Amino acid sequence: MKQLMLGNKAFARGLYEAGCCVVSSYPGTPSTEVTEEAAKYDEIYCEWAPNEKVAMEVAFGAALAGKRSFCGMKHVGLNVAADPLFTCSYTGVNAGMVICVADDPAMHSSQNEQDSRHYAIAAKIPMLEPADSEEAYEFTKKAFELSEQFDTPVIIRMCTRIAHSQSIVDTAERVEAPAKPYEKNIAKYVMMPGNAIRRHPFVEERTRKLATYAEDCSFNRVEMGDTKLGIITSSTSYQYVKEVFGDNACILKLGMVNPLPEKLILDFAAKVEKLAIVEELDPIIETHCKKLGLVVTGKDVLPMEGEFSQNLLAEKFGVGKQNFAGLEEQLPNRPPVMCAGCPHRGLFYVLSKNKITVLGDIGCYTLGAVAPLNAMEMTLCMGASISSVHGFNKALGEESEQKTVAVIGDSTFMHSGMTGLANIAYNQSNSTVIILDNSITGMTGHQQNPLTGYNIKGDPAGKINLEALCQAMGFTRIRVVDPYNLAECESVIKEELAAKEPSVIISRRPCALLKYVKHNPPLTVKCENCKGCKSCMRLGCPAISMKDGKAVIDTTLCVGCGVCKQLCMFDAL
Repeated sequence: MKQLMLGNKAFARGLYEAGCCVVSSYPGTPSTEVTEEAAKYDEIYCEWAPNEKVAMEVAFGAALAGKRSFCGMKHVGLNVAADPLFTCSYTGVNAGMVICVADDPAMHSSQNEQDSRHYAIAAKIPMLEPADSEEAYEFTKKAFELSEQFDTPVIIRMCTRIAHSQSIVDTAERVEAPAKPYEKNIAKYVMMPGNAIRRHPFVEERTRKLATYAEDCSFNRVEMGDTKLGIITSSTSYQYVKEVFGDNACILKLGMVNPLPEKLILDFAAKVEKLAIVEELDPIIETHCKKLGLVVTGKDVLPMEGEFSQNLLAEKFGVGKQNFAGLEEQLPNRPPVMCAGCPHRGLFYVLSKNKITVLGDIGCYTLGAVAPLNAMEMTLCMGASISSVHGFNKALGEESEQKTVAVIGDSTFMHSGMTGLANIAYNQSNSTVIILDNSITGMTGHQQNPLTGYNIKGDPAGKINLEALCQAMGFTRIRVVDPYNLAECESVIKEELAAKEPSVIISRRPCALLKYVKHNPPLTVKCENCKGCKSCMRLGCPAISMKDGKAVIDTTLCVGCGVCKQLCMFDAL
């Protein structure tokens, strides 16, 4: 049956039809929907894991047991999962194991712009790269076959445009893959040095076999056109090339980007007068071609950073301005902002007001760094706020201890904040950690986590008691505040910063966008009382603006949280 599908939804359909049985992932844009869509199939066990490393280890365990498995993550999540990734390349698999990594060129929702193809090369694991939803669907099914044929995990590299664009997919029925019996094999699966030394030659031989396979596999194809120009490309770049050049160039479209073929590329190059490489981010294909002795045009004219576009290719290759419309040419700028009623806003206001140094973390609360709050001074990676505040205070001592905090979200804390907190408890820095518990994983679209008490399907699940966890880690000072209560927040923060021992503050209030949250009526402005002092504007709430020198509240946005009311000295709200 033909359906219009998002790339991520098509990927999930491929998992279903391939007989995948176990899915474990951590949400991360642009990969999240793969697992959310897979969870809609009752035949697949799906879960949100605390982090990507755990997810990959769960998937490996399922594949070891003989059932086809999957784990998904964004590119920075693969950094977290790199440890099991590199070693399961040595062990190989029993049943098929597929890994999705979704890169984010242009960093629409990410803190860096890394190219995950480097991981496939370094770990010596095959990587496929679909260019539309149909390929995402087909490549996923074939990836399981490839995994089992070559005894290896297989990575499928998505990117923002493929994950979140739609095209036609012709679906079929699920085919149950027979379970592969688990057999004890210490030499294969116990990666102590003596065994690992003997597995490395297997990995190298497998890579050679995969390189031979890449020469005429179905993932790669040649489309002949005008032989004056030949273009080697993959993924989204293939779509741009087709739109700009059509039949005015020959195209070698690579769907298998590790290992890359040699003979196929050399044969293609011999048929064209000039050879160009079009790939986003790093010159992986270009470097490979140059090693083969080919003269190519690539990063000498195309940028190393950001997404490509039809207009960019037309300009750089001198095809003539095509004037393909881009959304940025039609829409006004909309900088990100915390939502009206966001529970983090009041807390960040207090931190900013008291000129406290805030080391931050990854989540929607990272927006505490932007104007007018300007309340966050560092964001590195998941969990880094807690480890960094420990190091910061160890370096500066009393100079920083009474005016520096770490802030971290509830899901991020469970992802990789616990080890940093254990380090504070163990090595005893006088550090204050604020856990922003909004009862959900907010930034990626309201996924459950180990603190919410619900699983991926919304059914009751195990729930970790955050206060008890912190206490078990050795903290005696644990305070809970309501971020809507500014006076309480300010008092508790000052007390904990002044204390001569480590402390944890839990700022607890559910995300304002959760469906079960009951809001107060929206506030209104008493114009006769408003002096136009703009105190309420210091919060950066999108529901508040100024008009004719008076505050104005958008009642379609305001949730009646009352934080702005606490700032008004004239009882105008």
